[in-house]
Amino acid sequence: MKISLNTILLNLLLLLLLSACQAQAGIVTPALAQPSPSSPPVSPAPTATPPPPTIIPIAPTIAPTPAPPSATPTISPTLDTQPITTTLLFTGVIVPARCVQAALDTKGNPDYPYEEVRQIIQQADLAVGTFNATMSDQVEHTGCLDTYQLVGSPNNADALARAGFDVMSVATNHIKDCGLMKSWCDETFFDTLRHLERVNIQTVGAGEDLAEALQPVIVTLNGVRFGFVSLGDSKMDEIVFASPQNPGIARLTEENLKAAIEAVRPQVDVLIALPHWGSESNAIPNWNQRTQAKQIVEAGADLVVGNHTHVVQSIQELDGVPVFYGLGNFVFDQDWADHRQAVILLVNFLGKKYVGYELIPTHVNRDGRVHIAGPQEAQEILRRIEQSSQALPK
Repeated sequence: MKISLNTILLNLLLLLLLSACQAQAGIVTPALAQPSPSSPPVSPAPTATPPPPTIIPIAPTIAPTPAPPSATPTISPTLDTQPITTTLLFTGVIVPARCVQAALDTKGNPDYPYEEVRQIIQQADLAVGTFNATMSDQVEHTGCLDTYQLVGSPNNADALARAGFDVMSVATNHIKDCGLMKSWCDETFFDTLRHLERVNIQTVGAGEDLAEALQPVIVTLNGVRFGFVSLGDSKMDEIVFASPQNPGIARLTEENLKAAIEAVRPQVDVLIALPHWGSESNAIPNWNQRTQAKQIVEAGADLVVGNHTHVVQSIQELDGVPVFYGLGNFVFDQDWADHRQAVILLVNFLGKKYVGYELIPTHVNRDGRVHIAGPQEAQEILRRIEQSSQALPK
């Protein structure tokens, strides 16, 4: 078969054009791989069950064991919620005047009365005294004279603060004493309150008018709110009592008692009344004291600690409320044997609950120095308290 040259050239031209088009379109005609003579023949892998995976346990960050539901969930507090014991300390009347002030002036040491009992006072959570004098430099001090005017130096306030006192009842009958030239005055009254305030001792029971005199002192200790009110017996001299217009002390009447206690009762957990009452030198509380004690308890007090009689008095409970009628002379210059004796009262609370008390018998020298009573005298003091308590009408 004869093929013309033109036909051959035409076929070559078409082949070149076709190759050029395939190269431009990216079409590659792969060459078939030829098996190497040394390579073994490849057999297809058989179908098989895949091996189990390797399990590496990982500890979870939280892996709680579910607890069964509880009707009452258990709470684990982060803070200790157990109630704490709080100790309140009370003393008898404090009168740094007359022979006591004269001795302090001679010694040049206003701390002298408290040096032997300071540690006891300071160990209490709160120390409460009853101040029955004035402190002022506006009038002359009397010296060691037999007078009813009880005026001392303002530096007695500093000594009381250093001894450890925190609160002072001032609803007392000598809180306006003004020296030998004038029996009573408001100047010494306000000086006394100001000097106690200056040393951060809170006062209760007196003020610029009756409303202020009836105001409580509230102190929070170990999470418990303790409130204090103080009123003075209406048998005292009229000049000392506050009125709606005049300064003085809160008068101890049933109306004032109820007003003072009802006003503070919702604000506190424990309410303490500090009446200044009773007949001087009598170990057994009189009818007025016993009646007023019942009124105080009925009004809502949790504790009653009285003073004024200058001798230790009875202790009793009224409807579960402890009543201490009188603690005697803590600092004073009276020279009768039973007037030189007193007790420091320690009252303990577990949280809000009253749990008991302790009595520490004391003896005061005429120069005002307070000592812990010796064993024989201590027994005598405690026996007198017990006898007067047993003598109370049932």
